[in-house]
Amino acid sequence: MKISVCRLTAICFIACLAVFTLPAQTKSLEAFDQSNSRLRSMVEGFREDYGLIDRFYTARLSAVRSERLRRLYADYLSRLDAIDFNSLERDEKIDFVLLKNYLDHEIKEQIRADALIEEMRPLIPFLDTINNLEEVRRRGEKIDPARTAETLDRLALEINDLRRKLESNPSIRPKRTVANRAVGALSSLRFTLKNWNGYYNGYDPLFTWWCEVPYKAVDEALQKYTTFIAEKLVGIRPDDKVTIIGDPIGREALLQELRYEMIPYSPEELLKIAEKELEWCQKELKRASHEMGFGDDYLKAIEAVKQRYVEPGKQPELIRKFALEAIEYVKKNRLVTVPEIAEDYWRMEMMTPERQLVAPFFLGGETILVAYPTDGMTHEQKLMSLRGNNPHFARAVTHHELIPGHHLQGYMNRRFRPYRNLFRTPFSVEGWALYWEFLLWDREFSKTPEDRIGALFWRSHRAARIIFSLNFHLGNWTPEQCVELLVNKVGHERENALAEVRRSFSGEYGPLYQAAYMLGGLQFYALHNEFVKSGKMTDLEFHDLILREGPIPVSMVRYILMKQGPPKDFRPDWRFYREGI
Repeated sequence: MKISVCRLTAICFIACLAVFTLPAQTKSLEAFDQSNSRLRSMVEGFREDYGLIDRFYTARLSAVRSERLRRLYADYLSRLDAIDFNSLERDEKIDFVLLKNYLDHEIKEQIRADALIEEMRPLIPFLDTINNLEEVRRRGEKIDPARTAETLDRLALEINDLRRKLESNPSIRPKRTVANRAVGALSSLRFTLKNWNGYYNGYDPLFTWWCEVPYKAVDEALQKYTTFIAEKLVGIRPDDKVTIIGDPIGREALLQELRYEMIPYSPEELLKIAEKELEWCQKELKRASHEMGFGDDYLKAIEAVKQRYVEPGKQPELIRKFALEAIEYVKKNRLVTVPEIAEDYWRMEMMTPERQLVAPFFLGGETILVAYPTDGMTHEQKLMSLRGNNPHFARAVTHHELIPGHHLQGYMNRRFRPYRNLFRTPFSVEGWALYWEFLLWDREFSKTPEDRIGALFWRSHRAARIIFSLNFHLGNWTPEQCVELLVNKVGHERENALAEVRRSFSGEYGPLYQAAYMLGGLQFYALHNEFVKSGKMTDLEFHDLILREGPIPVSMVRYILMKQGPPKDFRPDWRFYREGI
């Protein structure tokens, strides 16, 4: 019997499918998200609308952009108000509360951002001029090149005059934090103007003829002005690797952020929690220190652990070993489902020396970035990197970055209720990964005193993050005091402590981000006590359910576990912390 080429190809394809049947552990997971929430389309519609507006208004400091975004938030709040809340299913009520909470917060954040811009306006009075040029371009309106050249010429003069005025009259200079914020704003404005010029220059002969020289004058004026602000008003030179400024937001803004994260504690209460957790860590550190022969001086025990680093070139092999160890442990003990694809396909890359200035330890997710010294570092920098990334420190957090931490979490979040990524919060994302450090500690995953020192180093580090970040934003501490806490109480290398504090206050992370690690971990830990230790669920059921619900505030996860819907007028009231839990 003859078989056609097409038929033969089809038979081979079906045979291949049979060979590559998904393993049993993977088959227990649905292939895609099956959420039927009627709020899903509204959440996804909002994300698309926001994205379109965000991409249109590329001038980030534009008042027009701010006003349009506020209208968008108000429009979706009106749509929510039109919904009969009582008719919603449990999961839909959760989505309703999440979206309303998000929109209310974004309106308040936009108001706060606008106030920060106004505070900077004396340093950037030409803000609207540059933004208006870009907005005209975005709307596709015709411009007059000759008049535009006049605008640019006046703009260059205004910037240079303002710089000379500030140079000659120190009494009119702003606060250092405002000047530091203005440096970032000026860089943004310069980028906006560069893009605006690139749209016309070389494409419109009249524009090029009229505007090429005036544009260069403005760009040069902005560059000199930015350097002046940074060096003379802020006090930071390009080669300064020590000075940290930051921008404290104050107590009221912290309270606003805590309400948004559904945390019912005040900053002062959270500081007390962190101090209790740090005290617990120090007691455990002393216990391990005694086992190592250093008595109560746990900093000496930490120093001994740091000396056990591997030679250059061996760190990736070490991290792989720790990653496979953690994966095998959670699978063997049926703690969480690990799909085969997630287990097999994570990657490792080396972190650049530049990135290590703000992230001296490895970072993770689908790709784990390994921090280790490079040949171009100074001798002191090499030793600090080696010591700070020793095997016992690394073993304690490899599972935080990969499985069962961020990599597994990200894998699941992209497959189940992905629309809820709009409500992504570090209290869930970082809290989940840190919670596993708590759980594995309880299960005696760290058996030797050296491994316990490594785990406790990070745990005390996370408690210290709450203490220094909240104290900084309350206006109680300087960045230097934050560094000293990490060096003297946690046991950080000074360079690494500087990098940690610089990263915390660089503006890349929200004001509660560093506090979210331990606080989110404590929330998940409290849920584990409530639902697993009580016998209501198994570890596997508990962890799998959480991973399928998205990176949402942990208070909403609790409603899901309780099989209840939140009230329409939800207010955070879950006091999750119990000392010693």
